[in-house]
Amino acid sequence: MPAPARVHATCVAIGVVIGVARDARAGRRAPVTWVGALLLGPSGSGKSDLALRLIDAGGVLVADDQVALDVRAGRLFASAPPHLPALLEVRGVGLVPMERAQPVALAAVFDLTPGGHGERLPPRALWRFGGVALPLYCIDPAGPSAAARVRLLVARAPVDPDADADADADVGHPVDASRDES
Repeated sequence: MPAPARVHATCVAIGVVIGVARDARAGRRAPVTWVGALLLGPSGSGKSDLALRLIDAGGVLVADDQVALDVRAGRLFASAPPHLPALLEVRGVGLVPMERAQPVALAAVFDLTPGGHGERLPPRALWRFGGVALPLYCIDPAGPSAAARVRLLVARAPVDPDADADADADVGHPVDASRDES
């Protein structure tokens, strides 16, 4: 298998509920699968800031500034490149240690356009990498609903619950406890 390719991007794992949200009578938790939102844009475009808002809403950092991508069984997976510390750049604060998610199958790609006013009804766009096509959305990362739009679009993307990088992973939380980030 070829080595994963690196891209200048940030990736956040987002939990997507599969099926009924909660069976109140039985008290069971609904199955959740974790998928990735790949944030593209030049330095200073707001990738890390949008990632921070997604993490604040329950997401988990996969990688900041550099993301390793590889194709497995027809799905595109994102992970942190080897030796990249689990840090998020928080403007005005510095590098902040974060939990890091296991590799995740990507659900959608977001091209960040600061100050951009996207079309009201844009045509469908795709981002292609390694023979895999994913939905591509252009958003202003500083917009008040940017994080909510990312979560909404990732949740509406086709999700394959069997596409987890680690089939034995607990569907409740994507953090790779076996990795020592200290």
